[in-house]
Amino acid sequence: MSRRQDGFKAHLAIEPDTGLITDCALTKASGVSAGGQSVSEPSVGLALLDGEADPVTVLGDSAYGSGQLRAELGARGHTDRVKPAPTRSATPGGFTVDDFAVDHAAGTATCPNGVTKRISRTGVATFKTACTGCPLRQRCTRGRTGKSLKIRPHDALQRAARQAARDPNWMAEYRQHRPMVERSIAWLVRGGNRRVRYRGVTKNDHWLHHRAAAINLRRLITLGLDHNGTTWALS
Repeated sequence: MSRRQDGFKAHLAIEPDTGLITDCALTKASGVSAGGQSVSEPSVGLALLDGEADPVTVLGDSAYGSGQLRAELGARGHTDRVKPAPTRSATPGGFTVDDFAVDHAAGTATCPNGVTKRISRTGVATFKTACTGCPLRQRCTRGRTGKSLKIRPHDALQRAARQAARDPNWMAEYRQHRPMVERSIAWLVRGGNRRVRYRGVTKNDHWLHHRAAAINLRRLITLGLDHNGTTWALS
């Protein structure tokens, strides 16, 4: 199943205490670059962090929360506060991947009924024969032949992120900074600027950078930007 999107997406890196836009990028909404290559939210998000000289705390919505992004954040020394995507169950109110215990070192997965299977080289744990007569089957799978569990390459990081996000302190930090970020996005699209001006990624990306620069200048003036005779500084 696929969903077509027309238009463009604006990606912003925002300093949440001030609302200043530190970097931005524009891509096709379809996730394809001007050169025809696939572009994802996580890959753009990582590119926006390239200018950070020191480790930072990175907050983002679940669209950016791929395993590859989390692995790269860790490699760069950044603190991961990217919201995890919700897990899905095969049946309404049924089990999700987090209800299966995975031992990544041993390469095994254990289902909610206590059955353990090895994870294949392709990352699949097959429980099919064990599902016959299982009292929990209706909560686990709709498949006629039983359950197959896909373990993705960065499963351990994603599980850890979902566990961390259940901590009230984690969620409090995320909610603390989100309003300022949302406010900056609102400033960006205000005055009919949800619609782009030109055709093509390149011209509209230039427009986005100019728009972001203008918003930053107005924000700096609001914060007290002034010239002291020698240099510019915030009062």
